[in-house]
Amino acid sequence: MGALAWLGIPVVAGVIAALWATWAARPPRATGDGASLAEHQRFLAAMERSTGAHRVPEAGSDRPAA
Repeated sequence: MGALAWLGIPVVAGVIAALWATWAARPPRATGDGASLAEHQRFLAAMERSTGAHRVPEAGSDRPAA
């Protein structure tokens, strides 16, 4: 009976690994062009937002903005 358990453990692990590999290799879900473009626009808007006090250097000034 002990030998059967030792043989069953790798078989069960192999079945679980095969199921996981099948799930991991599935093709990604396709998104529509509209959803993709809207997501990209939200990304660009987030990247353009300023998160701190950003000053533009004055014309003719040699010092960088603080």
